[in-house]
Amino acid sequence: MRGMIPCPLLTEPEGRARLSAFYRSELVENVMPFWLRHGMDREHDGIFTCLDRDGSLLDSDKSVWFQGRAGWMFATLYNTVEKRRDWIEAAGSCIAFLDKHGHATNGKLFFTLTREGLPLRMRRYAYSETFACIARAAYARATGDHRYHEAAVRDFASFLRLAFEPGGMSPKINEQTRPMISIGPPMIGIATAQELRANLGHVEVSGRSTTEWIDRFIFDIERLFFKEDQDALMETVAPDGGIIDHFDGRCLNPGHAIECAWFILHEGRLRGERAYIRLGLRILDCMWRRGWDAEHGGFFYYRDVFDKPVAEYWQDMKFWWPHCEGIIASALAHEITGETKYAEMHRQAHEWSFSRFPDPEHGEWYGWLHRDGTPSTRMKGSLWKGPFHLPRMLWYCSALLAAPPAAARL
Repeated sequence: MRGMIPCPLLTEPEGRARLSAFYRSELVENVMPFWLRHGMDREHDGIFTCLDRDGSLLDSDKSVWFQGRAGWMFATLYNTVEKRRDWIEAAGSCIAFLDKHGHATNGKLFFTLTREGLPLRMRRYAYSETFACIARAAYARATGDHRYHEAAVRDFASFLRLAFEPGGMSPKINEQTRPMISIGPPMIGIATAQELRANLGHVEVSGRSTTEWIDRFIFDIERLFFKEDQDALMETVAPDGGIIDHFDGRCLNPGHAIECAWFILHEGRLRGERAYIRLGLRILDCMWRRGWDAEHGGFFYYRDVFDKPVAEYWQDMKFWWPHCEGIIASALAHEITGETKYAEMHRQAHEWSFSRFPDPEHGEWYGWLHRDGTPSTRMKGSLWKGPFHLPRMLWYCSALLAAPPAAARL
């Protein structure tokens, strides 16, 4: 791996600066150039994400999630790192494709489209709306165009209606037979509201401010999904928060839980909310213990809350994105607490990830590894992997570690 530096230096001012510079270099010299070179559709707008190792196109169908995710990432870099023309043009291209082709006649956003923008698939959930929301909010800030401000607010309102109002989103499983709720909507709701607030201020959507929505989502996560007695954050539960003793109900996703932990830690640090910080640290601690592979290193994809076998065949694979979330969460936990254990967790995740996922020849990261850390496919992108989790980690950690350490830690 080119230029990798060891992570015990996180505890030292010079080490923080070197790590910050390393993350920024990977972001602006390696990862984002890969997507600008190979991903942008110069003919029809938008971004391709189904790319081979060298960036060649494997499939021209477009992920609607990634028109929003990439649009947000490019616009956010323009807003916070450097006002580069190629970044704002890439953001505008993704959002233009969304604006022209993304919505069905009922207003809901599709999941996949052809290269030209013809509809392919509509999924039952409303996450396309959240990614369109954050893209338009960041683009509104970048351009000063109030139309995108209004569109971002509409997207968030659509998400709230579809995800939380009766009849808004069809259930995965017959709700009369086995009612269940997922952590996905409140968790993604936190991050979406945080980005709305960061880019547009304290806007009100569907009767609540962005901060009030964040408070509601965190309350629901702690009340319904966090099981301290089981040392776990659940993915799905019964409507009253009970554990459902079936494969889906017992399934844990450590990467998802650790991502949720840093969303909550971020909110706690921003507002000085010690209760949120304590909750985020408890989730991080227990799900790191459950998720880290003591034999081979890296994060398992799925675990079972009662340590029973998991049905999904990829349960012991190592995907790129949980490792990105682990790097952010551990760095943020150390920044907040100053505790050495979080610096060690960060070193552990950083060194395992940067010695296995990156491709020094063609750039970017492999996305999918076997349990032992060897690549299972040479692909660099798919409908699920593109310029989001990895560049978000590099961007967030670079900024976090560039600032002086907190004078008063909790």
